[in-house]
Amino acid sequence: MKCPKCQYISFDQGGRCRNCGYEFSLSVDPVDLDLPLRTGDEPVGPLSDFSLAESQEAARPRDRDAQPMRGASPHASRSSELPLFRDRSNDDDAPLVSLPASPRPPVAVRKSTVNPVAPARGSAAEPGLDLEPEAPRGRRPAVPASPSDEEQTASSDTASAGARLLGGVVDLLILGAIDGAVLFFTLRLCGLELAEIRRIPVVPFAAFLALLNGGYVTAFTAAGGQSIGKMAAHIKVVTMDESGWSDRVRLGQAVLRASAYLVSALPLGLGFLPALVGPERRAVHDRLAHTRVVKA
Repeated sequence: MKCPKCQYISFDQGGRCRNCGYEFSLSVDPVDLDLPLRTGDEPVGPLSDFSLAESQEAARPRDRDAQPMRGASPHASRSSELPLFRDRSNDDDAPLVSLPASPRPPVAVRKSTVNPVAPARGSAAEPGLDLEPEAPRGRRPAVPASPSDEEQTASSDTASAGARLLGGVVDLLILGAIDGAVLFFTLRLCGLELAEIRRIPVVPFAAFLALLNGGYVTAFTAAGGQSIGKMAAHIKVVTMDESGWSDRVRLGQAVLRASAYLVSALPLGLGFLPALVGPERRAVHDRLAHTRVVKA
């Protein structure tokens, strides 16, 4: 049996529930509901109990006072309809929006204010296209510089002979001090005196000094175009290659310029004379490396 109170199921036939002690005699027997049988003719759907006939009868006016007035519009009673369909005619096939007879011109044509006039046939003068931009007011158009102007500008920026001579003397003093220090420490490491300088191998020692001096010139030229002597003389080395994005000397040009010092110095130093005379003041090593010395 199943207890109606605690839903306990047992197989004992007794008048009391073994679980909660409920008296089965106090329970009320469920009433059997008499449900009607369906025949298949009933309406199906969520609005099956809604009768259209009763709603139409309720919508009809009960007396003559509810009828519209004789002179009123037949569409005035359609207050529940949308405004778009309130004033429509009886023709259901008529379009909702009627277009004008002639279409409006495009927006570009309507916005144009100047009407171009076609030139007459046979006219000699025809309008041409002026593709050159107008110069702004208050500014004169730039005139391309002539070769003579470029030469004057280059000569004005070129370092003077005195500045180049001063920078060369300062660099020679610095390099002489460095070479003397290297020679002194070499003799001390070898345990030799100054009178025994001939015992040092000439070719390796000269190659080391040349490499040291060339590294000094190359490093300063590639870094900023100025060695210590050029800094003191307020001059610097710039490139003449127009392919570069700046006038800074590249590392390859700096190495070539330092190596070309030997070419300028070999014929008794005659390769340095063009640096002191002429409008460009470019020595042999400047021409070989495509560089020039200007004011800093």
